Amino acid sequence: MSTSPELHRIATNGVHLTVATAGTGPAVVLLHGFPHTWRLWSEVIGPLSAHHRVIAPDLRGFGGSTRAPDGYDAGTLADDIAGLLDALDEPTAAVVAIDAGTPVAVLLALRHPDRVRRLVVMEALLGSLPGAEDFLAAGPPWWFGFHAVPGLAETVLLGHEAQYVDWFLKAGTRGQGVPPDVRAAFLDAYTGPDALRCAFSYYRALPTTARQLDDARLTVPTLAIGSHPVGSALERQLRPITDDLTGHVIPDCGHIIPLDRPRELLDLLTPFLAAETTPPSAGVRVQG
Repeated sequence: MSTSPELHRIATNGVHLTVATAGTGPAVVLLHGFPHTWRLWSEVIGPLSAHHRVIAPDLRGFGGSTRAPDGYDAGTLADDIAGLLDALDEPTAAVVAIDAGTPVAVLLALRHPDRVRRLVVMEALLGSLPGAEDFLAAGPPWWFGFHAVPGLAETVLLGHEAQYVDWFLKAGTRGQGVPPDVRAAFLDAYTGPDALRCAFSYYRALPTTARQLDDARLTVPTLAIGSHPVGSALERQLRPITDDLTGHVIPDCGHIIPLDRPRELLDLLTPFLAAETTPPSAGVRVQG
């Protein structure tokens, strides 16, 4: 039986994360992206919590979590999540991530191979790994460069956060937008200069994150899910470095899969998470 999430504030790796938890059973960690908070998973937490202990944090700098001055590279963020598992007394977890949360999930598996049972990644690119050339043929999305310039985006956008966030929410749901309560939570999380600085710090740390992803080899069972616009690009990046990879593209679905097509997402997640046959000691090895 599913349960409503409870909110906690948990210390880990020098910060405090706001964390929604629900249910009991094998742990499943849900990692959001930009411009989201844990509320991105509102439509899937309940169903997943029928058979799992669902753990959905606001990542460092987002929502109710500490707006730290630094630490926005994927390796540090992965250590945040490893510490969160320690604090919740969970030795292992399946990890589900989208967008900016995806490199964090992968680095968690790389840095802590004994902690990740199964890995689900969605709608993101992984550093400079080959496979995304078609997607990047016209250059990366315009906002990557805008967000990367220190101090620029937060200065330009101050006072216009709602219009900016709404653009991403509508584009990511094929023009539909998200439920009013979820939209309000997102807008609150991305309003003000410090909130914007934290959000854009993820983009400014991307070169460091890309270096952290070099020479990786994933052996944990992995599911790569695409929609519009990333499609199968993430699967193509992962295919040469992943021993057990399943790829799926959800048709007629925007970038924000958990809010645009939650039922279709659950149809993929539920059997994949249920088929946990990998021993806890198996996971990911780093070549070199």
